[in-house]
Amino acid sequence: MKRIFGTDGIRGVANVEPMTVETALRVGRAIGFLFRNSSKGRIVIGKDTRLSGYMLEAALVAGICSMGSDAILLGPLPTPGIGFITRDMRADAGVVISASHNLYQDNGIKVFNGEGMKLSDELEERLEDLVMSGKIDHIRPTATQIGKAYRVVDALGRYIVYLKRTFPPGFSLDGIKVVLDCAHGATYKVAPDVFSELGAQLVVMNNAPDGTNINRECGAIQPQIMAQRVVEEGAHFGVAFDGDGDRAILADEEGHILDGDYVLSICGVDLLQSGILPQKTVVATVMSNMGLEFTLAPYQGRVVRTAVGDRHVFEEMEKGGYSLGGEASGHVIFRDHSFTGDGIITALQVLKVMIKRDKPLSLLAQEVIRLPQIQRSLPVARTPALESLPEVQRELERAKEILNGKGRVVMRYSGTEPKVRIMVEGEDQSLIASILDRLSAILSKSLGGE
Repeated sequence: MKRIFGTDGIRGVANVEPMTVETALRVGRAIGFLFRNSSKGRIVIGKDTRLSGYMLEAALVAGICSMGSDAILLGPLPTPGIGFITRDMRADAGVVISASHNLYQDNGIKVFNGEGMKLSDELEERLEDLVMSGKIDHIRPTATQIGKAYRVVDALGRYIVYLKRTFPPGFSLDGIKVVLDCAHGATYKVAPDVFSELGAQLVVMNNAPDGTNINRECGAIQPQIMAQRVVEEGAHFGVAFDGDGDRAILADEEGHILDGDYVLSICGVDLLQSGILPQKTVVATVMSNMGLEFTLAPYQGRVVRTAVGDRHVFEEMEKGGYSLGGEASGHVIFRDHSFTGDGIITALQVLKVMIKRDKPLSLLAQEVIRLPQIQRSLPVARTPALESLPEVQRELERAKEILNGKGRVVMRYSGTEPKVRIMVEGEDQSLIASILDRLSAILSKSLGGE
């Protein structure tokens, strides 16, 4: 059986398998069946601003209704907003039509449970089995048992109210000039409304989606233009979202770009100083900079690391009862407010710290420790367990001895490409470059890379 669900739902080129109307129809039928209660399921559907979203939305709606469940249409809304509305409306499931930070020709489908959380591996496997096996092809409700579709006209307003409530009462953005880069994506309406209603003076960029310009030379993947605009406008703060609004990359008033590790550091220290960070712990992936540990250590904070992927971060947060976690990519989870990354909440939480401590973002960023870090991706012809390669393990042990606890080496295969990724960090730039070169040569030789 061919797997269509990857690490973050289904994704691919729109109108090419698996992102076709035929597969989307089967996915809709499977969702409509899997999440039915004793009568009908209620399935929320939202999307970003891609041209292909109309096509896939129609196919999903047809599939859901044909299985006797109802489809609740939200239109363009950030991924975390779709999770929130699913939970707020007490729906049985939510569906997001988006390819996140990819360009417009791609699209994707991911599914939330009724709590607005990503599906467990077990539930996703059950869903995929229903899509691919044909087990439910014979189920055809008729007459009054067929589902219906309807649109929620106040979804945007509900989400805006929810976002503003994550900002502390008594705090205001009056007098703060903010540059917003909406990436021509799902935040194009909601972000300007939230920040302006909280009092900010706004400079809004890339908020005119046409179906084909999402993420094009803008947004969280290319935040340099946003950072430059911050300086040109004399703004205090800049934020670039990705296409579906679950990531945020920031810029301080001097135009320095700050990734998710800075957010985890700045907000982690603030929560530690306030005595409200559960177990004094921040969750990060193996790719987050080791400087995060060094930044939190003076406040008795610690870091728990997971495999790459926001799902792994959230699962660890749930398991340990932690409230703050994320990735350097800008996907940060404030679990007290949301069960997934939310770029708008991320920006608001950093602005809260700026106001609370009465410091510009550049000074808060100066308090963050960062070790030099370099990464490289190498093509591979095969993917044996890295632990099974003696020469690679010998070189890895040698590198650990050289770094002497003041740096790290992380090696992993890509989940989407035939590549191995290497990350080396430490206090000395030339030293880690040397380690990276030696490891790269050995890995290329061992794995048949070109």
